[in-house]
Amino acid sequence: MDSFALDLARFQFAFTVSFHIIFPAFTIGLASFLAVLEGLYLKTRNEQYLQLYKYWLKIFAVSFGMGVVSGIVLSYQFGTNWSVFADKTGPILGPLMGYEVLTAFFLEAGFLGVMLFGMGRVGEKLHFASTCIVAVGTLMSAFWILSVNSWMQTPAGFDYNEAGQFIPVDWFAVVFNPSFPYRLVHMTLAAFLTTAFVVGGVGAYHLLKAPGNPLARIMFSMAMWMAVIVTPIQIIAGDLHGLNTLEHQPAKVAAMEGHFQSHKGAPFILFGIPNEQTQTVDYEVSIPHLSSLILTHSWDGEVKGLDAFPPDARPPVTLVFWAFRVMVGIGLVMLTLGLFSLYLRRKKRLYQPTWFHRVCVAFAPAGFVAVIAGWITTEVGRQPYTVYGLLTTANSASPIDAAAVSVSLTAFVVVYFVVFGAGIFYLLRLMHKSPTRYEQGIDNRTPDGQQSDPTSLNQHGK
Repeated sequence: MDSFALDLARFQFAFTVSFHIIFPAFTIGLASFLAVLEGLYLKTRNEQYLQLYKYWLKIFAVSFGMGVVSGIVLSYQFGTNWSVFADKTGPILGPLMGYEVLTAFFLEAGFLGVMLFGMGRVGEKLHFASTCIVAVGTLMSAFWILSVNSWMQTPAGFDYNEAGQFIPVDWFAVVFNPSFPYRLVHMTLAAFLTTAFVVGGVGAYHLLKAPGNPLARIMFSMAMWMAVIVTPIQIIAGDLHGLNTLEHQPAKVAAMEGHFQSHKGAPFILFGIPNEQTQTVDYEVSIPHLSSLILTHSWDGEVKGLDAFPPDARPPVTLVFWAFRVMVGIGLVMLTLGLFSLYLRRKKRLYQPTWFHRVCVAFAPAGFVAVIAGWITTEVGRQPYTVYGLLTTANSASPIDAAAVSVSLTAFVVVYFVVFGAGIFYLLRLMHKSPTRYEQGIDNRTPDGQQSDPTSLNQHGK
C-alpha cells in the first residue's frame, strides 16, 4: 500500500472508530445508571425512580443498537484495509475478541429483551436481575476490548510461529498485560463521567424549562454527585496511567508533554504550538520543573524528550500534544463543576441558579469530546506502530490502492452521517421530552426530601 492509500486507510479507521466509541462510552455508564434507578425503586418504592428508569431505557436501547452496528464495521475493516495486521495478530487478538462476543455480547443480547420488554411480564426481581446482567455485560465488553487494545500497546505473553505470527504462550500475561489494569479503570471511569454529564445536562435542561420538575431534580442531583465523587478518582487514575505509559511508551509521553529535548527539571507546558521542523514549542507557556515533579516525583528529575528516540520511531507531536490537553482540560472543568455543585448543595441552592444549569447543558457532550481526545492521545501516540515496538502501521496494511480505499471511505462518510446522524437526532428528541408525566400523579418529593413545585405535578390519582 502506498503512503497516500495508507493515510486514507488510517483516516477511515479513525473516522469509523470515532463514531463507534461514543456509543459504548455512553451505554457502559447508562446501563449502570439504569441498574441503580431500578434498585432504588425496588428499595424505596418511589415511583419517580421507575419513571426515570423508563425514560432513560428508551435512550439506552437506541444507543446500544447504534453501538452494535457501528462496531461491526470495525471488524470488516480488519479484513479489507488491515489484512496483514489481522493475519499477524490473529492468533492472539482473534480469541480475545471472540471471548467478548461469547461472554459480554451474548450476555447483553440474552437479557436485553427482558430488560426492554419484560417489565410487567416477569417478576420484579427477575427484571432487576436482567438490568444488572446487561450492566455487567457492558463492563465485560469493555474488559475484553480494552485487553485487546492494551496488548497492542504493551504486548506480553507471546512468541512467534514459523509464519511470523504472534502466538500466545501465556494467556494470563496476554490478557493482563502491563497497561491493561490502568486502561480498564481509566476508560470505565470516563464512561461513567460521560454518562453523568449527559444525564446532568438533560436534567439541567428540564430544570430551565420547569424549575419544579421533580424528576429533573433527581437526574441533576444524581449526576452532580457522580461528578463530585468520580472526577477526583479519575484524575488519580489518569496520573497512574500516565506513569505506566512513561514506563512502557516514553516516546508517547514526550509527545504528550511537548518535550523535544531531554533535560532535568523539565517544565510542564500548559500551552504552545509544537513546531516539528525546529523541534521546539513556539509561544510556550509553562510551569518550571512541574513535568519532572509529576513524572519522576523529583524536582530536578530527568525526563526523556523525543531526541532520545530514532526519528522513525517518534509519534506525531502536534495532534497528541493538543488532544492530551483537551482531555485534561475537560477533566478539570468537570472537577470544577462538581465541586461548585457541592457548594450549591450545601447552600441548598442546587436547583436555583439558572446560569449554572445553562453551563451544565452546554457541557453535556464534553465527556464524548474527552473520550475521543483520549483515544487520539492513545492511538496516535502509539505511532508508527500497531503493535508497539514490534509491528509498524505501514507493514500492517493490505496491498490495495488508494482508489479502492477512497471509494469505501466516501461510502462510510455518507452512510454514517445519514444513518447515525438520524439516530443521534432521534436521541436528542427523546432527551428533549420531559421525563415527567404530569397526568400520572407521581409523589413530588425528591430524594433529599425537598418539595418540588406542587403545581408542576398532580400528587394523587391516575
